[in-house]
Amino acid sequence: METSLPLPERGHLLTEQTNPNSYNLDQLSSLEIVDLFNQEDAKTIAAIAAAREPLAAAIDTIAAALAQGGRLFYIGAGTSGRLGVLDAAECPPTFCTPPEWVQGIIAGGPSALLRSAEGLEDDVEAGASAITHHAITAQDVVVGITAGGTTPYVAGALQAARQRGATTIFIACVPAEQVPSHADIDIRLLVGPEILAGSTRLKAGTATKLALNILSTGAMVKLGKVYGNRMIDVAVTNQKLHDRALRILSDLTGLDREAAHQLLERSGKSVKLALLMHWTGLDAAAATTLLTAHHGHLRAALNHPASSTYTGPTL
Repeated sequence: METSLPLPERGHLLTEQTNPNSYNLDQLSSLEIVDLFNQEDAKTIAAIAAAREPLAAAIDTIAAALAQGGRLFYIGAGTSGRLGVLDAAECPPTFCTPPEWVQGIIAGGPSALLRSAEGLEDDVEAGASAITHHAITAQDVVVGITAGGTTPYVAGALQAARQRGATTIFIACVPAEQVPSHADIDIRLLVGPEILAGSTRLKAGTATKLALNILSTGAMVKLGKVYGNRMIDVAVTNQKLHDRALRILSDLTGLDREAAHQLLERSGKSVKLALLMHWTGLDAAAATTLLTAHHGHLRAALNHPASSTYTGPTL
């Protein structure tokens, strides 16, 4: 006679509770559904605001790790894993980072990005094995993403990461009293019950995407990949990004498009280097040396005595 293993009760979790504002969801008109989503999604902004301090701490921690040769890993299952992979994939074109700097790990591997593999989230050992496979060390930062806070795959990964000395960050949409965490930084995005009960691809997913936007962009700002509010390390790899690079150069230097194009070519298609060359009069080699000496921070390089001829904008 077969016996079934007892399943842990999860109904008390905030992400699993029913939302009183959508009790009649199946009776609403399309317009009423849109309005309800709009009202509920507004709560994601409040959730991010409530988590401002741990988010800021995470930015500083991630930036420090990357500056010292470490890497950032997002790890999750289902929607949480896909969001982590998405954010990681967008860092190289936006900030010209090496692919290994920011990596996303999803339960089930790349195939789980296209086809749901939800059963794999229950495998604690698979999460730990992912940490081993990526040779995570004490220099790295591992961000575990789990809306309900209880995903075994993520728990196994974070425990393995801690054992290797890595800094760990926990992102969940349930309060700490429901699911405690031993992570170094604990980020709780409390958006409340979903319109469709338990469907955490909704508000929880939206809040998680907002948080990841903040973490990666904030860390890259700290690493000098932004000047003012311009992505000066943009990878010039297609027509759209080439156009963006030219517009950044034209806007900041006052050059016309053709002159900006020539400057960009002389810099090896590096917007940051092109700006330093233009504002200091240095050639590409000298500007590269100066920029390297200041760890890629354009503003710091411009404040160096070698940049005494700087006439750029004050931002």
